[in-house]
Amino acid sequence: MLKDPVARVASAIFPFQTTLSLEPLIAYWKSREQATNVGVAQLARSIGEQVAQEPWCRGPITDLTQLECNCDLVETLMLAVFPPSSFLTDISGAIPPFQRYSFYHTARFAEVLLNAGQTIKQPLNIDATTLEVYTTRMAYQLILEKVYGIHIPMQGAIIFTVPDYSIGLYRHYSVNFNSTFLDVYIHGEKPTLTPEQLELLTHNLHRADLWQELLPPERFELSGFNILQLVDVTEQEILSELKYDLLERDVLQASDRLEQIQEKLRVLFGRPFLQLGIAAYDEKKKAFVDFGRKINHSFLTKQLHNQDADSGFRQIYSRLWQDRQPLVLEDVEKADIPEDLREQILSLGIRSAILALLPYGDDTVGLLELGSPNVGDLDEFSLENVNQFVPLFAVAVKRNAEEIQTRVQAIIKEKFTALHPTMEWRFTNAAQNLLQKIDDGNKNAEMEDIVFHEVYPLHGSSDVRGSSTARNEAIQGDLIEHLTLANRVLKKASEFQQLPILDELKFYVSKNLRRLRQGILTGDEVSIFESLKTEVEPLFNYLAQNAPELRPVVEQYWTNIDPELGILYKRRKAFEQSTMMLNDAVSDFLDEEEAKAQLMYPHYFQRFKTDGVEHNIYVGASLVENKPFDLVFLKNLRLWQLLVMVEITQRTAALKDKLPLPLETTQLILIHSQPLSIRFRQDERQFDVDGAYNIRYEIIKKRIDKATVQGTGERLTQPGHIALVYTQQREADEYFEYIDYLQDRGLLEPELEELELEELQGVKGLLALRVKVKL
Repeated sequence: MLKDPVARVASAIFPFQTTLSLEPLIAYWKSREQATNVGVAQLARSIGEQVAQEPWCRGPITDLTQLECNCDLVETLMLAVFPPSSFLTDISGAIPPFQRYSFYHTARFAEVLLNAGQTIKQPLNIDATTLEVYTTRMAYQLILEKVYGIHIPMQGAIIFTVPDYSIGLYRHYSVNFNSTFLDVYIHGEKPTLTPEQLELLTHNLHRADLWQELLPPERFELSGFNILQLVDVTEQEILSELKYDLLERDVLQASDRLEQIQEKLRVLFGRPFLQLGIAAYDEKKKAFVDFGRKINHSFLTKQLHNQDADSGFRQIYSRLWQDRQPLVLEDVEKADIPEDLREQILSLGIRSAILALLPYGDDTVGLLELGSPNVGDLDEFSLENVNQFVPLFAVAVKRNAEEIQTRVQAIIKEKFTALHPTMEWRFTNAAQNLLQKIDDGNKNAEMEDIVFHEVYPLHGSSDVRGSSTARNEAIQGDLIEHLTLANRVLKKASEFQQLPILDELKFYVSKNLRRLRQGILTGDEVSIFESLKTEVEPLFNYLAQNAPELRPVVEQYWTNIDPELGILYKRRKAFEQSTMMLNDAVSDFLDEEEAKAQLMYPHYFQRFKTDGVEHNIYVGASLVENKPFDLVFLKNLRLWQLLVMVEITQRTAALKDKLPLPLETTQLILIHSQPLSIRFRQDERQFDVDGAYNIRYEIIKKRIDKATVQGTGERLTQPGHIALVYTQQREADEYFEYIDYLQDRGLLEPELEELELEELQGVKGLLALRVKVKL
């Protein structure tokens, strides 16, 4: 055993007897004395002669000073292990079997892995016990291979993380324990292993108790030395660690996590004072934003007081966006950048820097900032590393934005209803503000009011003319026919059956038939249906089963009954199908044209479908984020609305002959020139006008569909016409121009009516224009 006490302590739990020996290496050279390579053969024979003259190198070596005193022979012997051509670059060392001391090594090995006393540093990532367990397992696998001829590959590579005191950081090295020059000796009889035991061992590499039971350590001695070979894998390890770090949830939500990432980048670049910054960019807002909870990891944007387009930072950002390449500032003082940005960077103590966009697909999600206090620390050669981890940071920033958006959407769904795309930004801002209050510890935080001021309303409706009357006539006709069919069965049954109940039911049916022919009352539909279901039809089923002569008339009754609804449903079906066809035609066309209108200027649009189709439009600067508003857009939408109403009139008129019930539509537009405010009502989850004056607009909107012309009592809305209701003459003047234009295009008839309307409940002084559409 070695006399070195450190080595003995370090291997206290290593279970095998070990001896340092050069015999395996001497045997190697002996085998090369007859090599076909003349130079190698001559060298091997020369080494053999030197070994013969130095008896100290044979057998176990217990005194390490002998290696130091005979360094020429050791140097020559080690040529088999340490080629001169790579001696200055390789990180290799020879150690007694699985011990913690190196008796021969390259200069880089000593620099990387050895303490002052030639002992091996304790890796930062592996404790002493774990390392001994690992080396014990390797020793057992060596025994299995050299004694029993069973080769078991090592499970994964071992990585040493060791400090680099020259720069105050650490580096990662992949380690290989080469046992080429290590022999195994057996003390006593060789332990016998059955095939079953061999299989048991190979499938239980981590069972130390099992291995020691079947292969007692005291029966084996390891003699020779290991070659410890290290390869610098810092770059691969750091990139792998960054990948896992940046894919974790909330990694950008905590400053300590970013400091850990910054430390890894310092290791990757070998720059102990490297500074990392990350800025998130919101494409919709065209601005840099926090990562949530007022967290800003950027050392540049957090200093910004001006993100205007003419600021130095904005100019550099635009250059990055256009070039799509990182900007390298090897010397900030001499770099070609705006002066205000240069002063800002220098004020942070940064003398060299790299700025790189974080692209995600076609979007830019942020900016990566690297800075160093030393000129030249970051240069063009640094870009190779930067390009490798930029996608990782982009994914992390994008994921952080998505997680925040998920939380925002959860608040929106909880607090609001489905949102119109035009106004979604305002609800998002409100949700983000609420989220910020909650994150700041305000558990009683409430959603702020959402009000849009100074918006202009447009209202229009396309109603089915006389829909209430048509519906009642359809119900009345179906009920009359239904009762008539029932009465026919009852009369026929009376000819064959003398039952008092038949007379009573005939009286009930006849009474309701007489009343229905005079008109239908509220509740008639339900009460008659219930009576037929509960009293009349059960009797019909009885008669059909017990009176064969009545079966034809009963079957005729059931033939006319809708099998799903259980009622006679002819006229009502025709009415509903006709109404649905009209409403679908209007809605589909309105939606199609509305999508085009949004491209003119974004606005809020809502549509309601009942017996007709109503639509409301609100347009104004407060509804849209970062887009100027001009009254020309309002005029454009008003003309668009009028054109749409003309087309709807023409389309529904053309559809009339195809309807099961020939219904007609009327078109109405309410003109309102004054802007108003709309507020989102959280209790009702919908928008409503805000303020007493604005409520009058809602009242008018709800009542004008029943408006009549003063003096005649005629309904304002007429099929084939468009009616426009207004209160001020200047509103009509604007529409005179639109109507004149459409008349010139041949879309409207030349005649234009100017009308006064009868007073409505709570509304007086309404005026109207009415013009006929060319069909």
